[in-house]
Amino acid sequence: MENALKVRDIAAWLEAWAPRHLAESYDNVGLLVGRHDAKVTKVLVSLDCTERVVEEAEREGCELIVSHHPVIFGGLKRLNGSDDVQRTVMRAIQSGIALYAIHTNLDNVMTGVNRHLGELLGCRPDSLRILRPSGAKLEKWTVFVPTVHADAVREAMAAAGAGHIGQYDQCSFAAEGTGTFRAQPGANPFVGDVGVLHREPEVRLEMVVPGEVTGSVQKAMTAAHPYEEVAFDRVALENGRVDVGAGMVGELPEPMAWEAFADHVKTALGGQALKHTAPVKDRVQRIALCGGSGAFLMGDAARAGADVYVTSDVKYHEYFQAEGRFQLLDVGHYESEWQTSTLIANKINEKFPNFAVRLSSTKTNPVTYR
Repeated sequence: MENALKVRDIAAWLEAWAPRHLAESYDNVGLLVGRHDAKVTKVLVSLDCTERVVEEAEREGCELIVSHHPVIFGGLKRLNGSDDVQRTVMRAIQSGIALYAIHTNLDNVMTGVNRHLGELLGCRPDSLRILRPSGAKLEKWTVFVPTVHADAVREAMAAAGAGHIGQYDQCSFAAEGTGTFRAQPGANPFVGDVGVLHREPEVRLEMVVPGEVTGSVQKAMTAAHPYEEVAFDRVALENGRVDVGAGMVGELPEPMAWEAFADHVKTALGGQALKHTAPVKDRVQRIALCGGSGAFLMGDAARAGADVYVTSDVKYHEYFQAEGRFQLLDVGHYESEWQTSTLIANKINEKFPNFAVRLSSTKTNPVTYR
């Protein structure tokens, strides 16, 4: 029942969307404070997790805070309240509030931070693609399963990460046939008798499996499969994943004057100011983007033929990398990501439509302008 949800239920749904293994190696995602089996009746969603956000959760009766940025990023060697991170963690523990972060794993999925940003900037949804695909390896798995159990096995494999192709999930192919086997002495066959050749209506089920989840997919497949011995094949594929990676590139429905696009970006993201390089074109249409700190993708933006690259946290000398190739719009870190909270809240409500999810009203942007 939804009124008996636990932290693990929310975490499992978010991690099916943005698996933790897709986070960058330097990152810290998942449940940072609290217990997986703690009950939750209300969730607060925010970009950052600060002491003021925890205070808001206390007022609103929220037992869980889901933030994009992790409050614990580096190691904590002590908890004595000497800095803002320690005070935030201590207050959450004292109030019994769990803290969960969904950071670069949400940056790196097709339906995460950057797609949301691309849509806010006005790019056609059908034009959006990953700017720097991860190149993660893919395998094609073929498993032979009794016809009546095929759906259960397919659903279990999909839940573990199989069957994702581009913007589609639960992708599979099934063909019916007849499987034969003869159980040897000592076997415990699900169907058939020991020593007798058995024929069983079966489905040949094929699914694509990302290399990083092969272990969990095999575990899910064998748990859902009724046979004592599961017959399956694994074939390595040359093509890698294109639905996972950094940044995004897309196109506006029609070319825009660069000044009009810059004004649109500022309005769409609620920014007070933009830093930018000189325009390369009077009219722009192909837009590369990366929420948060995206200077590392400047070369990818150029190779993608972008007219404009929208990101933040660009250092002085890095601006020169854009010269003559594309116009760089540095919109501010907070401005590029604050609406991620809405994305996360909507995703939770998609699975738990009657569950209380509140967007934080605490503005956490530490940067001000004059």
